[in-house]
Order: sequence, then C-alpha cells, then structure tokens
Amino acid sequence: MNNVKRSFSIRDLENLSGIKAHTIRIWEKRYGLLSPERTSTNIRTYSLASLQKLLNITLLYKNGYKISKIAKIPEIDIPVVVREIVAKNSTKNHAINAFKLSMINFDPSLFQNTYNNLLSEKSFRDIFWEYFIPLLSELGLLWQTDTISPAHEHFITNLIKQKIYTSTEKLQLMEPTQHDKIFVLFLPENEIHEIGLLFINYEILLRGYKTIYLGQTMPLESLVDLQAYYNNIHYLSYFTVVPNKDRLGKYIDDFTKIISQKNSNLWILGRQIQHINKEKLPPHIRTFESVEQLSKAL
Repeated sequence: MNNVKRSFSIRDLENLSGIKAHTIRIWEKRYGLLSPERTSTNIRTYSLASLQKLLNITLLYKNGYKISKIAKIPEIDIPVVVREIVAKNSTKNHAINAFKLSMINFDPSLFQNTYNNLLSEKSFRDIFWEYFIPLLSELGLLWQTDTISPAHEHFITNLIKQKIYTSTEKLQLMEPTQHDKIFVLFLPENEIHEIGLLFINYEILLRGYKTIYLGQTMPLESLVDLQAYYNNIHYLSYFTVVPNKDRLGKYIDDFTKIISQKNSNLWILGRQIQHINKEKLPPHIRTFESVEQLSKAL
C-alpha cells in the first residue's frame, strides 16, 4: 500500500510551514505563488509540489526576502536559492524548516547537508536538544492532524536514528568511568518507538556509565539473564504506547516478581507514566517526566 500523502489542505500547509492560512491565500491571490486545485465541492487542495514550493518560500521569507522579491524569482531557481541559504546559515528556524522539507521530499541529501552545517558549529548533543527534539515534537502534531503520512515519519525518524547510532559508537570506544550502576535499556513487548531510549543511552554513556542496550519489544523474562553477570542493575525503559494504562499496574507487579534481585531498579519514562500513581510505586521503581530530569539523577 502506498502511504505517501500527495494532496494537502490549506490547513496542512499552515501546520507544516507555520504561515497562517489567511496569509497563504493572500500570497496565492496577489502574487500567484501557488496554484491550488479544486475538489468537486470547491475546496482548495494542494499538490506535494505546491507544499515543497511553500516550504521553500517560507525559508526565503524567514531569511528576510520580501514576498514581492520571491515572486520574481523563476520557480526553477527557488530551490537553488534555498540550498544556498541552508549552506550558509544554520539558525534554528532555517534548519528545522530544512529538515521538514527533507522529510516531505524524501530528500536525504538535504537532511545530511543541514545536519553537517549544524555540526560545524555545534555538538551532536546540542543539535539533538535544540533541533531534533522540537522537530520530533512537531511531528507529533503533524501526525495527529494527518498532515504527514507514516512514510514521512519513518523516513525522518530513521535519519535521526542514524545520527544517534554514529554518535553513540564514538562513546562506546571509551571505557566506563562510573561503576556504581549498570544500565540495561529496553522497550516492553510490542513497543517500537525507540528514539527516546536511544538518546537516553547516549546521555548515560556520555556520563561514563556502562550500558547494555537491548532495544525493542523485550519480554521481562529475558531480562533475568543479566543478573548472572552484573550487580546493582538499573533497568531503564520508555513507555510511549505500551503497556497502556489498563496494563501498567500488572506490568509493574510482574517486573517486581520476575526481576527479584535485591539491587535491581526500574526507571521509566514516556507518555504512559501519566497513568501511574507514583505514591504507590515500590521504592525500586522510579518515574521521570523528561530526559532532562533523568539526566540530573545520574
């Protein structure tokens, strides 16, 4: 099945570009910058090419170009001017917009060029906090409003994962300097949303701890084997979708029964922790509202 979205409403364009629908209509009417099609019920729809053009226009507009000047640039030259700006300027709005444009066009080279330009001035960690986290938060809104398709989301998140993997490998070459805890990172069975856990793994390694990264959809029973090798294990998981609020209590009870080693702890982050009654948690289980809060606890 082809999940790539090819027709967009003016509200989709507003969500992706940050330009108000009213302003888009003015640009369309006064300067002829976009050419929407009309449905049988006279509703404007925009093609993928129109969305790409608007995102390019937005980059130029936010870089100080007047709309009247943009309207005079030959359409074939607009992407060229945009790439020149991205190459020269790595400010936050430009970079995030370039990442979105890369996502919409399935353009890995634009993603790589934008990332490399940022990396010439910032560390990977700074890029993740300042650019990828806001981008991922915005993806959630775009997903909820059906502005982007699963193909778009998977494309951009896998590019971000590649950068986490590359940066993590560099840290894994160094010997741990902290030895009071061993962190075992995993996702519960049927949980596949991995970016948060991958970045937490990077953050823990950065602080000198040893980590054992097990990844997606791990049965609790499989975690027991680690106890034959290490003491004072801190298991760490990220509950985005599962276990859902109806199964959280049972999951925590099962962890306590199955992972019975005295010094084993469980640290949990993710959307589902809002459904946990923290006052009733046993002392070996702890929740964190954010990666920032967890980082301070290390």
